[in-house]
Amino acid sequence: MITQVVEQPGADPAGHPASVLPAAHRPCGASTSQLRLQRLALLALSAAILIVFCIISLLVGARPVAFSTAFDALFAYDPVSAEHIVIRDYRLPRTLLGLLCGAAFGVSGALIQVATRNPLADPGILGVNAGAAFFVTLAVGLFDFHAVSSHLWFAFLGAITVTLLVYAVGSRGRDGATPVRLVLSGVALSAVLGGIGSSITLLDPLAFDSLRLWSIGSLAGRNIDVVVTVAPFIIFGLVLSVCVAPSLNVVALGDDPSRALGANLVRTRILVVIAVTLLAGAATAAAGPIGFVGLMVPHVVRWLTGPDQRRIIPFTILCSPILLLAADITGRLVLFPGELEAGIVTAFIGAPVLIALARRTRASGI
Repeated sequence: MITQVVEQPGADPAGHPASVLPAAHRPCGASTSQLRLQRLALLALSAAILIVFCIISLLVGARPVAFSTAFDALFAYDPVSAEHIVIRDYRLPRTLLGLLCGAAFGVSGALIQVATRNPLADPGILGVNAGAAFFVTLAVGLFDFHAVSSHLWFAFLGAITVTLLVYAVGSRGRDGATPVRLVLSGVALSAVLGGIGSSITLLDPLAFDSLRLWSIGSLAGRNIDVVVTVAPFIIFGLVLSVCVAPSLNVVALGDDPSRALGANLVRTRILVVIAVTLLAGAATAAAGPIGFVGLMVPHVVRWLTGPDQRRIIPFTILCSPILLLAADITGRLVLFPGELEAGIVTAFIGAPVLIALARRTRASGI
């Protein structure tokens, strides 16, 4: 099947005079101003939905809290009130962590998908989360490090090590780093690292008892110190992702067309590796290896906005926390008054979505 290509002056995704994009992604009969207004309205709607889920996250749990009480806990804190303590010490850090980690997992997935030109890639499938989790396990088992501040650096090291290793293994051979090879390499390395990590935890169950919920993927039990520790790294990674987005539009065309357009592929890929390492490493250190967020959200966003990374990244920053907070809230309700970890809920949702995407004859384009 031949995809029709249309040149549209002044709309180049990387700042060049003309943009070459598939005509299938160009809406017919709609002016540029109308499309811009529609996207702004969609962005505002996403922000409003995110705010609603943040409020619900503060109110819902084993001890339901009224909105007025939550408002007082945030702006007129009473240290004697048990409900105020629940809001300020437990649910507020949990909600903020959902915002940060959701955006981190989602954007890192979007970056990996466009950098590898593989619509089924995400930090979990390519082994980035598994690498970060494995190195955190080593930090606890070998060095007895239990603080998130120390986990963070091991998670960064694991994320970048596995990212480079997957690319090295997947690029061997005549055809180079094809999407299928990268996925197979990531899945294989994830399985190996997961098995070794589980063996390490069995050697000293008491030492790893505090990591049981973390290894599943959970926002529960984190205090504000965890949020403060990971926030600078995630925010910097998100800013870097927004800055590199225009270059990714050219990279998505392929290596040869990118070079013909004057793109610096080496610099762009280095920036992507740095951003993915910061985002996936910090989020995994804080909340555990939560999967499928980086797979599902970029797909949905591309269906809504088209293939331009300058729009995909901002929308993903807003929509990914919605999914993670929704999973966390659902986990609090389905086993009320107990809880089901957010990582389990996203897996329940993500596994059928992954199967559906793999069976589609035409996945959403990168």
